[in-house]
Amino acid sequence: MVAQISKTMPTHENNPLIEVSELTKRFDDVIAVDGIGFTVGKGELFGFLGPNGAGKTTTINILTGLARPDSGAIRISGLDISRNPKAAQHLIGIVPDESNLYPELTGFDNLCFCASLYGVQKSEGIVRAKELLEQFDLKEAAHRKFAGYSKGMKRKLTIAAGIIHHPEILFLDEPTTGIDVASARQIRHLIAELQRAGTTVFLTTHYIEEAERLCERIAFLVKGQIVRVDSVANLLQPIQERKAMLISFLNGGSDLCDKLAVTFPDYEFQTISFEQVRVESADIINIGPLIRFIEEQGTQVTEARRLKPSLEEVFVRITGIELNSVGREKEKAKGS
Repeated sequence: MVAQISKTMPTHENNPLIEVSELTKRFDDVIAVDGIGFTVGKGELFGFLGPNGAGKTTTINILTGLARPDSGAIRISGLDISRNPKAAQHLIGIVPDESNLYPELTGFDNLCFCASLYGVQKSEGIVRAKELLEQFDLKEAAHRKFAGYSKGMKRKLTIAAGIIHHPEILFLDEPTTGIDVASARQIRHLIAELQRAGTTVFLTTHYIEEAERLCERIAFLVKGQIVRVDSVANLLQPIQERKAMLISFLNGGSDLCDKLAVTFPDYEFQTISFEQVRVESADIINIGPLIRFIEEQGTQVTEARRLKPSLEEVFVRITGIELNSVGREKEKAKGS
């Protein structure tokens, strides 16, 4: 089980560590980031959720000084990095979406080298590297070349390299994309532990389940624009009072949902497929009459289950983007 983070809201409004306003970035005729603004509080785990191509990586590159904005203001711990992108580099750790470590070096040597880049003294870097290899369950692979690591091991070592210097802020860009489920769960646990230890975490992801499990507040980013920023609790609140069920059956035909809507006007129906209908109501759903009616249409109900409120539903309602355009982690291996 992945450790769940308390959803207690931090005092981000009164104690912002990151302040962004009117941030814009263009690539030729494409506006990758379109006038966005937000704050991240000290010690907060803040999520940037959106489909691929929404502008998440561009935003993180600007915040970490790897790209320059066309306009807008950015302050990190009171430092104006829109004018001086390198001013806050000593405060931040970066874990890019693709590993930036050296394949020919061992895991231990990679960490020691990264420590030296951040100005950590050699003796301290050696101690810190050993600590992180132990913490990230990589001790046995410490003296193997990075090129021989599995995808999950590579992600863990990349995260370890990003925190080798004890940064105040950690930027994570799609940390679990393309790795196996077991490694993804371990990485989420490590992220939760870092946040609990006081690290401010800025996480970009297109996995809705990942954002819901980890983040305290989430920004929905679509086509370079933020369409909503709020706590997970506040995002879920409007749908928590409604009841929803998913009814599965053998092929019921294209007009079954319409027939249900006419016969049961107090419920809302949505066709998921020819074999599934979603039922929603502000009151308790009486499933018996629904099942009888569906079977009277010449089909057989195979399952009826209650649906719990999810961030997936909130995202779809707010953005109009279906989940398959965003991302859902499948419970199967994605590679070693």
